[in-house]
Amino acid sequence: MFDVAVIDDPAAAEASLDPIRARLLAALVEPGSATSLAAKVGQPRQKVNYHLRELERHGLIELVEERRKGNVTERVLQATAASYVISPIALSAVQPDPGRAPDRLSARWLLALAARLVRDIGELLTGAARANKRLATFAMDGTVRFASPAQRSAFAEELAGAVTALVSKYHDEQAEGGREHRIIIAVHPSVTRQVEEG
Repeated sequence: MFDVAVIDDPAAAEASLDPIRARLLAALVEPGSATSLAAKVGQPRQKVNYHLRELERHGLIELVEERRKGNVTERVLQATAASYVISPIALSAVQPDPGRAPDRLSARWLLALAARLVRDIGELLTGAARANKRLATFAMDGTVRFASPAQRSAFAEELAGAVTALVSKYHDEQAEGGREHRIIIAVHPSVTRQVEEG
């Protein structure tokens, strides 16, 4: 099971967005059968079986084992990933295009870049899995608290300068056998979410 998988097929995206199927995917982080899942999601076993067949048809869950119980064979299934991200490819006709309106101060452009990142990494992960290779990536995540909008602006300019200097130092247009890598750097306000008390 993967930690995260990217859904790029429109039909698989549609299947995963059904509320009952989404609950089944969440429950199937641990292997389960239609019978055990019916109790968890509060649905009849036959209805759960229908939804499981749809999820399996789209590669979102897979058979782990079959158990014989009397005259019945119980199918035990598990999700192919602990969580899923839907790629913009699933909405190909309306997927965001960062080339349409590049503006490094625009939140909508940042969203288009993030969508391209999901699309590209999804494609690269699929290719790496087929070739049975690891995908070389690097990411950073952190927070910074600015005292004022002026400090935020100064930070952005200094960050842009530092990245430009690094790119100038390491970029080699003539490198034989070299491979281009995309760099995306984003600064945006943090989203505060209240933790639900159980």
